[in-house]
Amino acid sequence: MQNTLPVTNENGYFEIRLESIGGMGANLCGKMLGELGALYLSLNASSFSSYGSEKRGSPVKAFVRWCREDMPIRVNSPVVSPHILCIFHEGLMGRLPVLDGVKPDTKIILNTPLSPDEAMQKYGFAKGTLYCIDALKIAMESHSRINMVLLGAIAKASEFVPLDCVKSLCRDTIGKKYPDLIASNLEGVQKGHDLLSRAVISAASAQGTPALHKDRFTWGWDNAPQGGINHRFGSTVSNDLSPSREGYIPLFLQEKCINCGLCDSTCPDMVFQFREGNIDGKPAMINGGLDYFHCKGCLRCVAVCPTGALVKALEKDYPDKPWFVPNKDLLPDSIRYEKTGPNGWITSDSYLDEKRVDGGIT
Repeated sequence: MQNTLPVTNENGYFEIRLESIGGMGANLCGKMLGELGALYLSLNASSFSSYGSEKRGSPVKAFVRWCREDMPIRVNSPVVSPHILCIFHEGLMGRLPVLDGVKPDTKIILNTPLSPDEAMQKYGFAKGTLYCIDALKIAMESHSRINMVLLGAIAKASEFVPLDCVKSLCRDTIGKKYPDLIASNLEGVQKGHDLLSRAVISAASAQGTPALHKDRFTWGWDNAPQGGINHRFGSTVSNDLSPSREGYIPLFLQEKCINCGLCDSTCPDMVFQFREGNIDGKPAMINGGLDYFHCKGCLRCVAVCPTGALVKALEKDYPDKPWFVPNKDLLPDSIRYEKTGPNGWITSDSYLDEKRVDGGIT
């Protein structure tokens, strides 16, 4: 049992912030870190998350505070300057201000296949200590979850959280409710702890590409756009629902489509693109396929299609992200997609052969 903290802020708190995308398990990881402090480290603890109404695919933050058990936690605001900052997906870098509040003593954990030196050169970290872990690869190899891998990494980076306490927490939370999942997730925790790479950020690394354009994200009551205009329209901040997919995408077979419109009626995100055309010499609306940027992979269209024009396919078989190309002519006898580069916001499930049972772990 542990009841002391190696470092705290001016209020006596040790603070952790998790930056993630809905579906990668940051919410659960934050809850578990709160329980870890209160039940296993003999600390006072609080944790809460922040995310939009559509959690999957949208930005998610989780905030954790620990302090001595003889002092109360009187702060309920988001963590601004964390001692540990864990970034669940590299695709967040440069898109959102995930590095806000980083201090010289902040320990930054980044889920990336890059080494710390490569990540520093790419993103130009200015301060703190950088830890890198390929949590996606580890989760796939161990059949665990990214959040469990990063839980082990956080314990390692903290330098004071015993790994045994983290494992006990996993057994008591996940293991009791989902006993079949505990072994693989404990393996993920262990590998996250063991394979974490560390590098102290140097002044030279700050010469890389800036990962944060802060002036775009500092709106408040005194400098918000007049009229309260929302410049980020759509169902998520980026309007990108592709991270919601869990291994499968619907593929459109133009030659089988009868343009009945059932797919468009059942789609919750209106991803199907219809345009004016002709059928048997008469004007009609022609189905041009999906805009995969907004497709969250629910496969309702596959279930409702009467002709098999939409079929279920493994997303891992399409390593480049499918996009709808509005200015391209319809291509009969072909699958309606175009490869335009790797998807930067994709979860580990999108590369698995079978969709995993969430089991409360996502």
